[in-house]
Amino acid sequence: VFSPMKHFGMTEPGKKCGILGLGGVGHMGVKIAKAFGLHVTVISSSDKKKEEAMEVLGADTYLVSKDTEKMMEAAESLDYIMDTIPVAHPLEPYLALLKT
Repeated sequence: VFSPMKHFGMTEPGKKCGILGLGGVGHMGVKIAKAFGLHVTVISSSDKKKEEAMEVLGADTYLVSKDTEKMMEAAESLDYIMDTIPVAHPLEPYLALLKT
């Protein structure tokens, strides 16, 4: 995750970064994004990993992708999204989270 973050300029403190998926790569994404000074939102399909994301890794926000209302509230709130989900999945629900 470090290389694409540097390559695409995802290093400006204060910018908002979404980490899609909280497996091994997602964990590193949160840690590196926080080290760059980014505001980090973890996006997951359930709230099973919320405590870990917030308390252990230091994420600023946790968003459950199946919560339609919260996803709509978060529309156009992120500067970047780092997708760490290792299987095929639709991107459309997440693209609305990016600022235009």
